[in-house]
Amino acid sequence: MGFFNNTLGGGETIFKNETALDPGFVPKLIPYREHQQRMIAAAIKPLFEKRTGRNMLIHGPPGVGKTVACKHVVNEIQEHTEEIHVVYVNCWHKNTSYQIALEICEILGYRLTHNKKSEELFEVVKKYINESSAVLIFDEVDKLQDYDFLYYLLEELYRKSIILITNYKIWLTNLDERIKSRLTAELLEFLPYNRAETKGILKERLNYAFRPGVWDEILLDTIVDKTLQQKDVRRGLYLLKEAGNSAEDRASKKVEKEDVQKAIEKLDEFTIKDPEELEDDTKFVLEIIKKNSGQRIGDLYKKYQEEGGKRVYKSFQRKIKNLEDGRFIAVTRLTGAGGNTSIINYKEQEKKLTEF
Repeated sequence: MGFFNNTLGGGETIFKNETALDPGFVPKLIPYREHQQRMIAAAIKPLFEKRTGRNMLIHGPPGVGKTVACKHVVNEIQEHTEEIHVVYVNCWHKNTSYQIALEICEILGYRLTHNKKSEELFEVVKKYINESSAVLIFDEVDKLQDYDFLYYLLEELYRKSIILITNYKIWLTNLDERIKSRLTAELLEFLPYNRAETKGILKERLNYAFRPGVWDEILLDTIVDKTLQQKDVRRGLYLLKEAGNSAEDRASKKVEKEDVQKAIEKLDEFTIKDPEELEDDTKFVLEIIKKNSGQRIGDLYKKYQEEGGKRVYKSFQRKIKNLEDGRFIAVTRLTGAGGNTSIINYKEQEKKLTEF
């Protein structure tokens, strides 16, 4: 009678390649970003002719493919030649010139960094890169604490293409004029995906990740609608993955409506632990806390409003709670004659041994 036709047997799985749902996964083709990839490739192309490349500032909201499009282009470089160094640094994690110098040395394969100062490390970088050429990608540049490394790279490297990625186009306006004049960056904007594009991306990843027949179109549409609300394709990937996990927990060969609903509920409670994955406004709140650590929540909200924040106080409080749950901040709750309040302290992220 087929009672067990839709039940997974021991060792069976509905996933074909679960890693295809990870935000950092780079598919063979990046749909709807062909124009942007051509522009990035054009800036890098002179390096293949032993000339210096062009510099570029890539901007646009989170979750619209900025990083993955860059990585796709540089992956092609690495497939075609070993004569061009490829350097990718996320400036959320490495936000000082010293940390960036260490990271570039690591990428270039230079290990004798112990007790060396920034200047000495950049001399090593200069020697390695000037023997050939390099594409240097700095993601989340708005998180940088200083820009000395940029000035050095622009002045001292012969053949290079420097690509900066940010959510904020205005970041370039506030850049030191000495650096800006040397950078002469081309601007490349990534606009948000529309509904058809969002569905196309999620459907492609779904086909990579799941076995045939696991998903019905109507359930995918539910995921697409929720992703559009969240304005971040990475959230859609998370929903696909969690719905699949829910189906497997039930030993089902198909994702059902209840699995999608569970995934959506989990998304509402979910706090992403990696700073790269925080939504844009939450990053904004975290930056204000970082600059004003130790202040009361009400004072922080005033600073949030002064710097352009649009959320009401209740929404601001929820973001504080999410950041506390994610261990980005520490909250001390005080009770006194004047009422209750909270003191918010920024927590430094754990560092790797090589960063000390």
